[in-house]
Amino acid sequence: MNAPTISELLRGIAESLVDHVDQVKLNELHSDQAYIFELQVAKEDVGKVIGRGGKTAMAIRTILEAASGKQKKRVILEILE
Repeated sequence: MNAPTISELLRGIAESLVDHVDQVKLNELHSDQAYIFELQVAKEDVGKVIGRGGKTAMAIRTILEAASGKQKKRVILEILE
């Protein structure tokens, strides 16, 4: 079994946090130094993804950084409103 990609991991985390799973949209951009992920969820679910004081978003970013460790690229997560 293959390990999930970073985008699959992020999508799985986001879908497990929100109520409107069908409105989870993920745009992935690549550069030489970084992976950039733009996550868009329903307006009612933005707070669930960001969390109190941004703690949930910070935890998601930490997981993504750990998952990309061997690829030696930064991971940038932008949560769009």
